[in-house]
Order: sequence, then C-alpha cells, then structure tokens
Amino acid sequence: MIYGDYREKIVVPADKPYITLCGSGVTKTIVTWREGVDIFKSATISVLAPYFVGQLLTIENTYGVSAQAVALRVEGDLVAFYACNIVSYQDTLLDDVGRHYYHNCYIEGATDFICGNGASLFQRCHLHSTSEYHGSITAQHRESALDNTGFTFYGCNITSVAPAFLGRPWAAYSRVVFAITYMSDMIIPQGWDDWNRNKSERSTVYYGEYMCYGPGASTSKRVDWSKRLTHDEVVPFLNWDMLGGKSWLRPIPRKFKKPGFM
Repeated sequence: MIYGDYREKIVVPADKPYITLCGSGVTKTIVTWREGVDIFKSATISVLAPYFVGQLLTIENTYGVSAQAVALRVEGDLVAFYACNIVSYQDTLLDDVGRHYYHNCYIEGATDFICGNGASLFQRCHLHSTSEYHGSITAQHRESALDNTGFTFYGCNITSVAPAFLGRPWAAYSRVVFAITYMSDMIIPQGWDDWNRNKSERSTVYYGEYMCYGPGASTSKRVDWSKRLTHDEVVPFLNWDMLGGKSWLRPIPRKFKKPGFM
C-alpha cells in the first residue's frame, strides 16, 4: 500500500503479470505527470501486463487542453481498477487492448476521454465531462464486426459542465452500450456524434441504451442509427461473458504484509 504524491511515469511491462498497485485513497495517493501530444507515449501509467489490479489511487495527467494527454493506458489483458480517479482532458483513459473491468472509478476529461479498443465493463463509475462545447465522452475503436470488443457502462453516473455527446466512432464498428445509467441534462438530445462518417459507416456502429434515467436519458431525439435496447438485447453486455468470465477477477486486496528482506 502506497501513500503520498508521486510525480513520475510508471510502465508495467508485458512480462510482469500479477502486480497490484494499491493506494491509501484517491486523496492520499496521487500519481501525476505532465506530458502530451503522443497518445501512446504520454500516459502517466501504462499497463502492458496481464492480471494487473489498481486500487484506491488517483492517476492524472496535468498537461492541459492543448493536445492529447493520457492519464492511464491499458494494454494488458485481464486488468481491473477499483475506486480510482483517472483525470486528464483529452484521451484521459486509453482503454487500448484486452479485457478490462472498472468498478466505482471516477473518470474525468473533455474530448474522447474514454477511448480505445478494449473489451471493457465499467460498473458504478462516475464519468464527468469538462468540455466547454460538445465534447464526446467515448471514442471506441472497434475496427471489424468480428472484433469482440466494446465499452459497456452499467449503473454509472454521467455529469458534465456543458452539453456533451455520449460518444463518437473512432472506427467504423465502434460499439458502446449504456445501461441503467444516470444522465444529467447536459447530454445532447441526439446523444451520439457521427464524426463526419458517411451513411454506410454510421450503419455499422453499435450504440445502445437500456433503461437509462435522468434528464438527459430521453431517447426521443436520439440519432436514428443508435439503438433502444430490449432486455434480451442488453443481457450479453451485462454478464461476464464479454470479459471471458469472472474467474480471473481476483478478490480486492484487504490485507498487506510488510515487505520482507533477504
């Protein structure tokens, strides 16, 4: 368990699985860096290894509004984050490759601030848009109908300082589902932005909503290429099959041993 403010970049290499990084709380353990422009190199923390767990800490990139500046890049498979704050402006969370689970996390940004091509479930997370004008919360990057990837937000809470879109397609088969999620009145009524894609490309994206609530959740003015999901349609996105089952999700660490010395 770590405590304090750490100004540094952290890379968990692909050959170092089964690492847990546990803080003392999001106000007590903060990992911060200030770097922008390159979406793959700017991340404060990069997780390239499988079976990583992050818990009870803040991960931030303070570069600002002028370019892409990733706080967290996740490229390892079977990775989980619990009760973490992930904060930047553009491309805050690069959920890049693999199967991932986020529980009770706070994720803040303005432009495409949850992006990438992971197969990821966000449960009971708070998404907060700081965009001043028509920012997009998600930019999912699914490139083929054969890819079993996409973002599912279940039981989440969405707030924003100004009107914002739920998402826009980084790639032609972008897939995002919001289920039983609170949406503030700052969600733009059309819901989704096409990112200037043509009609045929709009037909290949998969943007769905199920039983969301709040002043921004009305689907009456949503774009006609988004979906109002039925119970049967949403079930595959709300179980663990998309993540390959829950057997890999380790129990949240509760006790820690003092380091031993040789």
